[in-house]
Amino acid sequence: MPRTTLLASVVCSLAALSGAAQAQSLNELYEAARAYDASYLASRAAADSVQYRLTQAQALKKPTLGLGSSVTHSQVDPPTVYASTAAGQVKVAGDRVGSTTVQAGLSASYSLYNRASGVTISQAERAVEVARAELEIAEQDLMVRVAQAYFDVLAAREALATAQAAKKATAEQLASAKRNFEVGTATITDTREAQARFDRGLATELAAENDLRVKRVTLDQLVGRVDVSPKPLAVPVALPAVEPLAVEPWLQRAEEGHPQLRRARLGLEVAQLEIDKARAGNAPTLDLTGSLGGQDASGRGASPKGFTSSASVGVQFKMPLYTGGATDARIKETLALAERSRNDVEFARRTVAENTKRAFLSLQSLGAQVRAFESAEASSKLALEATQLGYKVGVRVNLDVLNAQAQLFATQNDLAKARFDSLMVGLRLRQASGQLRPEDIAALDALLAK
Repeated sequence: MPRTTLLASVVCSLAALSGAAQAQSLNELYEAARAYDASYLASRAAADSVQYRLTQAQALKKPTLGLGSSVTHSQVDPPTVYASTAAGQVKVAGDRVGSTTVQAGLSASYSLYNRASGVTISQAERAVEVARAELEIAEQDLMVRVAQAYFDVLAAREALATAQAAKKATAEQLASAKRNFEVGTATITDTREAQARFDRGLATELAAENDLRVKRVTLDQLVGRVDVSPKPLAVPVALPAVEPLAVEPWLQRAEEGHPQLRRARLGLEVAQLEIDKARAGNAPTLDLTGSLGGQDASGRGASPKGFTSSASVGVQFKMPLYTGGATDARIKETLALAERSRNDVEFARRTVAENTKRAFLSLQSLGAQVRAFESAEASSKLALEATQLGYKVGVRVNLDVLNAQAQLFATQNDLAKARFDSLMVGLRLRQASGQLRPEDIAALDALLAK
């Protein structure tokens, strides 16, 4: 073997091995997206911030302590006094009075009874649960987006491979038609038909190449990497079974644990607590207060001098008697908002049930389509072989072969798309029923080539 040929062979082999080594699994790209996707990271930051809001609310039930100090200087000039003497009126200056006071002290308060504070803490606790539900929704959405982009690249790659195989087959058929025309065993019509199919196949290949590039860009942007290469499905392809086989268990699971429904229910609880807070506007409050301090006064004249200490403890009671109708209006507003939240819960329940039913029916339909396309692929292969044999013995024309080839490649493309769609709808069914977990993404890796 010439050296240049050997070198080229080694380079091609290394490139192939490099491409295989760089191929990424779905779970690997999902983990990359969790650390890169801005939408998911924003949801996670929002969920983290809510915990601090709860801490702020809980501080309403804890004592507060403050330190205060001040320095004050005051000065008083007395009025001018005149005295009578033998020499006449004499101006007598009065004593100037001035003092400097340094004051410092501690003040503390503790809420003994405040109905609104307790409600605020309960609302903050519900807000933490809402944030967790929203983070779960965001994570499920990220799983679906990554899987969709991943399988879109695989589907585009399959479509390109099918288009290239179809073009190669039509090129061979075009060459055969030209040879047969030259020897007089075929007409010019066969050549022109093969040329038309070849030109169309070339256009299809160009479109498939561009679609694959677009799908790759989408996946790269989602996971924050460049030139991502997803692993293909392992051959033979074995799609996971749908369990349970009835829609009712899926609906029951969605009713029990869907994060969107849980968020809506928590929103209703927060709205009902807001009613209690509004009604607390008519309730009294009771606080324990205390202070400890001292002041040091110094000066001249008749001002008092020395250090004075003070301490006090007491109970402060407040009872709103009239607020100009603001409290009553606030109560009515919260009642209306609670009714809106109640309808939001019903809307979420109906939406979750509808999405679950749609995904379940779509998955069943796609499963049947995959089985039908698998049968159609086997039949199309046999039909193409029979047509090619008939063309060789002269009982079939070139157009028959081209049609058989087109049917086979179209069936193979539809089969690949149906398989990817089936995997995606399986994820969407788990998302619609609120059961999608990172383990489901990891399970799909078992279907990919090693």
